[in-house]
Amino acid sequence: MKSVEIKPATGKLGVLLVGLGAVSTTLIAGVLAVRRGLSKPIGSLSQMGTLRLGKRTDNRSPRIADVLPLAGLDAVVFGGWDLFDDNCYEAARTAGVLDAVLLDQIRPELEAIKPWPAVFDRQYVKRLDGPNVKKGPHKLDLANQVVADIRKFKADHQLDRLVMVWCGSTEIFMEESPAHQSLAAFEAGLLANDVTIPSSMIYTYAALKEGIPFANGAPNLSCDIPAMVELAALTKTPIVGKDLKTGQTLIKTIIAPGLKARLLGVEGWYSTNILGNRDGEVLDDPESFKTKEESKKSVLDYIFQAHLYPDLYKEVHHVVRINYYPPRGDNKEGWDNVDLVGWLGYKMQLKINFLCRDSILAAPIVLDVALFLDLAKRAGLSGIQEWLSFYFKSPQHAPGLYPEHDLFIQLMKLKNTMRWMIGEELITHLGREYYD
Repeated sequence: MKSVEIKPATGKLGVLLVGLGAVSTTLIAGVLAVRRGLSKPIGSLSQMGTLRLGKRTDNRSPRIADVLPLAGLDAVVFGGWDLFDDNCYEAARTAGVLDAVLLDQIRPELEAIKPWPAVFDRQYVKRLDGPNVKKGPHKLDLANQVVADIRKFKADHQLDRLVMVWCGSTEIFMEESPAHQSLAAFEAGLLANDVTIPSSMIYTYAALKEGIPFANGAPNLSCDIPAMVELAALTKTPIVGKDLKTGQTLIKTIIAPGLKARLLGVEGWYSTNILGNRDGEVLDDPESFKTKEESKKSVLDYIFQAHLYPDLYKEVHHVVRINYYPPRGDNKEGWDNVDLVGWLGYKMQLKINFLCRDSILAAPIVLDVALFLDLAKRAGLSGIQEWLSFYFKSPQHAPGLYPEHDLFIQLMKLKNTMRWMIGEELITHLGREYYD
């Protein structure tokens, strides 16, 4: 196979983070710690993953970072926006995810990263408010202010390339409006302060106008509208989203494909979470929770494919709850009860209790997505990057397609895309060559 021409990862890569809260500060502190040899990048496919090449008997499984020209961690520079003006050290201490002993070892570098004023409107995130917010006569002006921040950051740090990842809060539930249907309509909506253009879309627009790859880490309606797809095509920019697949939904996309593979029926799947960080506080608002609920509930529908297996999955009672519980902080707990149906209709149950750490699971995803989006841009790829759906609860996809949610199919797609990039044969796992 012929490899894709990929520009080298020369110079420095700027990683723009919208929201310098628990997830972003955990990512930044983690990268700094790995650079210093204080810890290891556990959970990051880009840093620790391998890629099988050729037959199983070839015994070729190099590290992904050794066969793909990814930006090195030493070349990454972080910047971002937040409605609170705490520097990254202060924000990390407030988030309470990482131990103070670790944070103090990298304190000067964290303190040097200070947030720029954010585009923020309580109309879209009702449980938060802060002083570090941009002002302007209309939303186009706010977008231009974001562009100015980006350009200054690039010049100040002499950056060669940039990517942007939304790590901010979940906005209220929104559906597509006329302002979303074309780039012209969207830009008119920015000038008119259209209510259907939330803060996240302003960041998306600013990034894509600058040709900067954009990833949406929340379930917000952001880059998955026709106007942003049009803009991404115009500027030849990769986009991907939405909603990082971290705790409970990660487990669902592991367990549900296994149940379906064995053709075990499911009568009901009850999921509840307790979470005490800022994300939990935001999701305590019913309108923001609606956005998250839609993202989390769609997973089982697409995996089980009830139209193909009506006897097994026609009426799955799928319930999702998120409860804000401040004492738990970032230590999220997910409880799942699955009511199963087996041979001859006999009933069984599966119970899962996942005591996880929300930002610890999310940070390596943000790193991978940023590095792989930068790779996609240098490889000449643009528009929706479905091969990165492995990382998202509600993968963005082309119109008319259903999203693939099976984690193992997603991983095969991701790794086959990597093989395609470097001109290696795709792996189908057919395996007849070992026996014919």
